Amino acid sequence: MTTSAAIRFSATLQCPAEPKAATWTFLVLPAAASAKLPTRSLVTVEGTLAGQHFQATLQPDGAGSHWLKVEKVLRASAGVVAGDRVDLVIAPVKEEPEPLVPADVRKALAAAPEAKAVWNSLTAVARRDWIHWITSGKKAETRVKRIATACDMLASGKRRACCFDRSGMYSRGNMGAPVAAE
Repeated sequence: MTTSAAIRFSATLQCPAEPKAATWTFLVLPAAASAKLPTRSLVTVEGTLAGQHFQATLQPDGAGSHWLKVEKVLRASAGVVAGDRVDLVIAPVKEEPEPLVPADVRKALAAAPEAKAVWNSLTAVARRDWIHWITSGKKAETRVKRIATACDMLASGKRRACCFDRSGMYSRGNMGAPVAAE
């Protein structure tokens, strides 16, 4: 991470209200820190949390900022708990990593060679956007429908998920930071 691109801030670790037995925490980036990032949508960063190195993809909060899911392992290695105010130093990665493709999406692409050919020609960011669009629906039926629609659109040569608001700012509640437990 280059120090000239480093974004420094402090934020409070919070527990999500749901699920109640969550083993992870999260924090919301201050607006000033988020504004220094290259996009309002998903962005992968590397940096330190309470001095511990990490790499993670920040999620849009739907209000022009971002939030970070902090897994139990990172929290334990940093020696912090929910409620603590933590110091972070982050910077966008030079190259976005390949997204993890869910099994049902892999299976659908394998069954649609034309769609898979276009999929393979996409950038990691474009593949991540497709996956995010497919998985951001709240119902299982929506996911199944979106997988079929994605395969059809890819097979026809479409390279981007149509009308997908990457920032969550114009969606009806599909994106956002978790609600914090009280």
